[in-house]
Amino acid sequence: MDITPDSIIYWQWQWINLNATIVFTWLVILILVLGSWLITRTLSIEPPLSRWQVSLEIIIEQISQQIRDASQQKADQFLPFIGTLFLFITMANLLTIFPIYQSPAGSLSTTAALALCVFVAVPIYGIKNVGIANYLRHYIQPTPVMLPFNLISEISRTVSLAIRLFGNIMSTSLLVAILISIVPLFFPAVMTLFGLLVGVIQAYVFTILAMVYIASGMNLQQRKTGNNQS
Repeated sequence: MDITPDSIIYWQWQWINLNATIVFTWLVILILVLGSWLITRTLSIEPPLSRWQVSLEIIIEQISQQIRDASQQKADQFLPFIGTLFLFITMANLLTIFPIYQSPAGSLSTTAALALCVFVAVPIYGIKNVGIANYLRHYIQPTPVMLPFNLISEISRTVSLAIRLFGNIMSTSLLVAILISIVPLFFPAVMTLFGLLVGVIQAYVFTILAMVYIASGMNLQQRKTGNNQS
């Protein structure tokens, strides 16, 4: 039993490996890009709208609503990044319904890359909205002594974000595989549905936490500025 898709090697030459993580990651990207192109090439504002366009608008509106609830701000500037994270992780997990497929989110390298994207996005959005001086100043609040602790906090939450997603997806896949091997034939379908549900929930949790981290880098200085003005 393969615990992680990293261990499945399709092609190797010296130190270069083509493993299941890379193959299935590009498969997910291809599906999302092709699906987006097929749906958006016939967008219309006049009824009747296609079922695919209606479905896409519902998904976008739901993601936007979650962004507004988490950040208390308009969703427009966050939607491309947060929406891409959610759709990628969700699609990566939903495709596990196919037997030969393994979710790239079950690889620590994939979840670390996603968490690193969040780590970079936090200061980018913070600097964009409150300015570089105000954003950097929050690292030495309330005193400069807190600088190393605030830096450690930034790094530790990025690490926890990666490990949380990796651990939940890997453990769920392992649990489903074990139960399928020991229970009657009726239960594989139930366990597969359980795995899909967990995958969607983990995609939601990851993206909401990402939005909370981004919003915290902006709201700290906005609250501080508001207090100074008052």
